[in-house]
Amino acid sequence: MSVLTATGAGVRHHRRWLVRGLDLRVEPGELVAVTGPPGSGRTSALLTLARRLRLSAGTVDIVGTASLGHVPDVEEPEPVFTVAEHITERLALLGRPRGEDVPLHGLDPELRGRDLTPYQKQVLGLVLARMERPSVIALDGVDAGLDATERAALWELLGEITASGVAVLLTAREVAPAEVDRIVLLSDPQTDEPGLTTVHMGGREKGDRE
Repeated sequence: MSVLTATGAGVRHHRRWLVRGLDLRVEPGELVAVTGPPGSGRTSALLTLARRLRLSAGTVDIVGTASLGHVPDVEEPEPVFTVAEHITERLALLGRPRGEDVPLHGLDPELRGRDLTPYQKQVLGLVLARMERPSVIALDGVDAGLDATERAALWELLGEITASGVAVLLTAREVAPAEVDRIVLLSDPQTDEPGLTTVHMGGREKGDRE
């Protein structure tokens, strides 16, 4: 059973399509990448699929809930909060015990939001999103500011999340088809009509999800 189904989904802003004609089905544990050239609307497409933008056309249906990981200017760490304080605040918001054990995946609990590296922001975003026990997690810019070692570590964590049955949506400037299950490719606004989307199958092996 699909956890996310988009049918003809589109979002307009000031008479310009940010995203349109988006048809996508996402199964539990799948990894979906939204890619496209600069200015193509990767973040808008991601937020559309996570149901954070009001649709101008079509539908997006999610079974369960979608949580945001790190999405710059939308879902970011509080600069003065430590990692531990972010965890405590999220537990309180969820009505869960203050002392609940939450895996930090190597993060220093005393590190403040303003001091986190791009990689650490992504990890904290995933930690906080998983606490909500969602069926879908969406995160933005997984290749922004990460070196090769950090990128490999982040993809390992994403593999762990999808292996648990949670679907992951992410944006990246580029992604290898073998790393994901599906690719949502956005049109180049410099040469094509803005907001157009096409969906391609990836080549991730089933063993990469388990």
